[in-house]
Amino acid sequence: MGHERRSFFGELFGIVSFHSEALKDSRQQSTTVHPLGFDFMHAPYRSPYPPLEGTVPAPRALFVDRWGTLLEQPADGFARDPSELRFRPGALDALFRASRAGWRLYLLGNEDAVAFGRLALEAWEAIEKKLLADLARAGVAITRSYTCIDHPEGIAGRRNDSVYLLPNTGAFYHALHADGIALAKSWVIGDSTLELVAGWRAGLRMAGVRSGVGLADRTFEVTPEVMAADLREVVLELLTRTGALHH
Repeated sequence: MGHERRSFFGELFGIVSFHSEALKDSRQQSTTVHPLGFDFMHAPYRSPYPPLEGTVPAPRALFVDRWGTLLEQPADGFARDPSELRFRPGALDALFRASRAGWRLYLLGNEDAVAFGRLALEAWEAIEKKLLADLARAGVAITRSYTCIDHPEGIAGRRNDSVYLLPNTGAFYHALHADGIALAKSWVIGDSTLELVAGWRAGLRMAGVRSGVGLADRTFEVTPEVMAADLREVVLELLTRTGALHH
């Protein structure tokens, strides 16, 4: 009987020891790095399913005026040829940083030269193509370009009212519905009160620049939350505020 008890407890001890060693081995193995360098224990889990609607924060955006803000203002007020495009100093680098920090980028502007027949549509299309190509080459991804080439008093074929004609708000609400932009967290940046008041009417925050006309048009009375020398300074200020400044 005593021998049977010792045998029974010996087997039980052996079973417990076996499971204890197995658990110890499994813990050691669970923290083992894969031969190819993949750490299974600390690898982030990625669901194969898309996120539920409403669980991902809406993206914020920068709506940037073209002439006088992003681009140097030509003597005639508009470019006649793609070779006349000149970016404001530091503008490309600033927009690249903003894009890397997760901001969606949009372009704004009224092209009255096309609407009133001072610039042929084909010439404007060549300028627009060059502008977007130069931005892409600099690593600046433009989500959409909301340039309006119509006007209620324009020439035949361009004599149209448009929700995209500043200070109308069509560009902002289109970005809201098409891209899910969070307008209240987005900014409009410009040198004219036209684009600033349009953004304000859509619930955006305003940033003015002293380049271009420097808000001297005074078409509307606006008080920008941020006022800086140029686009570069505005963008760096916004990146600093959001803690997303990349050096």
